[in-house]
Amino acid sequence: MTDLITRDLVRLDADLGTDKHDVIRALARMVADGGRSADPDQLAADAITREGTAPTGLPGGIAIPHCRTTGVEVPTLGFARLSPKVEFGAKDGPADLAFLIAAPAGGDATHLQLLTKLARALVKKDFTDSLRAATTPDEVVALVLGVVGDAPAAAAAPAAAAPSSGTRSLVAVTACPTGIAHTYMAAEALEAAAAKAGVPIAVETQGSAGSKPLPPATIAAASAVIFAVDVGVRDRGRFAGKPVVSSSVKRPIEDGDAMIAEALRYADDPNAPHVEGALTAGEGTGGGAGESWGARTRRVLMTGVSYMIPFVAAGGLLIALGFLFGGYEIVGPYGQIAVHNTLFDLPNAHALKLDHVLGGTGFGPSAFFAYIGALFFIIGKTAFALFIPAFAGYVAYAIADRPGIAPGFIMGGLAANVFNVTAADGTALPATGFLGAIVGGVLAGLIAHWIASWRVPTWARGLMPVLVIPLLTSIIAGFVMIVVLGKPIYWVMTELNRGLNNMSGSSAILLGMILGLMMAFDMGGPLNKVAYVFATAGIGVASLAADAPQLKIMASVMLAGMVPPIALALATVLRPNLFTVAERENGKAGWLLGASFITEGAIPFAAADPLRVIPCIMLGSAVTGGLSEAFNVGVRAPHGGIFVIFAVHNIPGYLVALAAGVIVGAVAVVLAKTVWPVDTDVATV
Repeated sequence: MTDLITRDLVRLDADLGTDKHDVIRALARMVADGGRSADPDQLAADAITREGTAPTGLPGGIAIPHCRTTGVEVPTLGFARLSPKVEFGAKDGPADLAFLIAAPAGGDATHLQLLTKLARALVKKDFTDSLRAATTPDEVVALVLGVVGDAPAAAAAPAAAAPSSGTRSLVAVTACPTGIAHTYMAAEALEAAAAKAGVPIAVETQGSAGSKPLPPATIAAASAVIFAVDVGVRDRGRFAGKPVVSSSVKRPIEDGDAMIAEALRYADDPNAPHVEGALTAGEGTGGGAGESWGARTRRVLMTGVSYMIPFVAAGGLLIALGFLFGGYEIVGPYGQIAVHNTLFDLPNAHALKLDHVLGGTGFGPSAFFAYIGALFFIIGKTAFALFIPAFAGYVAYAIADRPGIAPGFIMGGLAANVFNVTAADGTALPATGFLGAIVGGVLAGLIAHWIASWRVPTWARGLMPVLVIPLLTSIIAGFVMIVVLGKPIYWVMTELNRGLNNMSGSSAILLGMILGLMMAFDMGGPLNKVAYVFATAGIGVASLAADAPQLKIMASVMLAGMVPPIALALATVLRPNLFTVAERENGKAGWLLGASFITEGAIPFAAADPLRVIPCIMLGSAVTGGLSEAFNVGVRAPHGGIFVIFAVHNIPGYLVALAAGVIVGAVAVVLAKTVWPVDTDVATV
């Protein structure tokens, strides 16, 4: 293995110019003179470009210009002790120690891991003092190689074990655009500051040398989280609900003590900023090294679902608004209206037979609503058409990271037949739907992951993620889906739909109860999402009659998902002494969360008392799901709860089913907590 640095790559007390760009160019020429770069101009240009995104000067007189570049084929360090010092943008003044860190564009995991050790060492004063005291290039080389060692560094700092109950702890994520230097220096600075403050911290470095996700137990036990990043945090949802301190990746290097103090202060402040969203079962596992196959499968599918839901929610609500404004007949003339009419040439609702347009038929307000309804319907159908490709794309992403996204989307497009491939006789290529998206997304992810593991020449590494992997994966997975799996999956989907359409009477009520149990069991977790996706996959057909089984299933799922938060909110009102002060506060929010169809509003109650709470809310949701089917309630919108009541068929049945389940759930919770008493001090906590 080639050493990162040699004596030819060191300059001591060198005058390399008075401007940082001059220093970078001089270091690039030194790297070329040392036999490590055939294109110093490209190396310098890439380092200067990176410098333009954020200065690389650090406290203590250090500068670390760095880049990924085609100008080197192996990771290389160039070092200069500058005389005179040169300004690199640090707050405390110019730098006298400058490292040019150059990583190949294709990346090399082993060498990149060595670079992480160097980055961590640069924030240690004894190391930088030794560099200033060195008298020969050989001493500098020995110091650097002594820091990086012979063995590669771990991909991330070892995750701390989950602290015992009652102990405050922190977690952090560090990440910079190149993932070479600042990522690991920030981690080292946070760990040192936390040690000084006497608080445990576990840092996840999302850098080029790889990332080992923090264990869910460590995240759950943490009092607060620190995001020191210049890029997006991968799987940010794992930290949902935690008090958060956010900054650029350079701040902990400059002021780690203040960040730790701020995080501890936020941990005790109920009004502090929190990571957005709600952490739900099955989300945010991150795919740790010890992940079981079951957990991995769940994570992969939940990733696809979480990215898919915004398409479903936005698309479905827009379709529902299209029906509200244009009437259900808008499914016929929407294309003609969009093509031939404008805001200044509105359509004739009567001539287009839009009998249920808002404002009545004819001209006037109804013409405007007909036009708006057509546009909403078109936008909504477009969004809805993308949810299956989005699901497959992000299933593949969960397996193979970014190279899997494009092939996954393509497999989802095949599953939905977005190209509308038809024969001369009108027979279409089998659309395998949601089941095909699962199979296609997994297939694309596995193939992309396999191709990414190939050992390729250095010159080809940069082409792998943007060309080779997506191209070969799309060809292989697409061939398998069309030629081998398409018709069998289509047959399964056809039989499932036939069974769905044949469900009526007691069978439909039983289905509603089962879906209700699934919605309440894990409150936004895998079973909840399976039931939700089962319902939303069926309402994409805009021409469904009001009593279509698909719309009734959507109603039972939505109503059952609204029950848990509202039932628990009602229970806190009926018997407040059975709940802690925090639970009573959560109950106040539960009314709105439940009304909005956000089942996750029940999670704080279930997490604190699962054995009593979960069976009770499942009972309430099962009652609501069964009654919804019995009353033939239908909903055309996939989300929104009480706020999309305009899209409900049989509103009285909708309200009765919801109220019945809420009352049953609330009474059951009160009885369970009364018969199985809580601790005597609970109500005053």
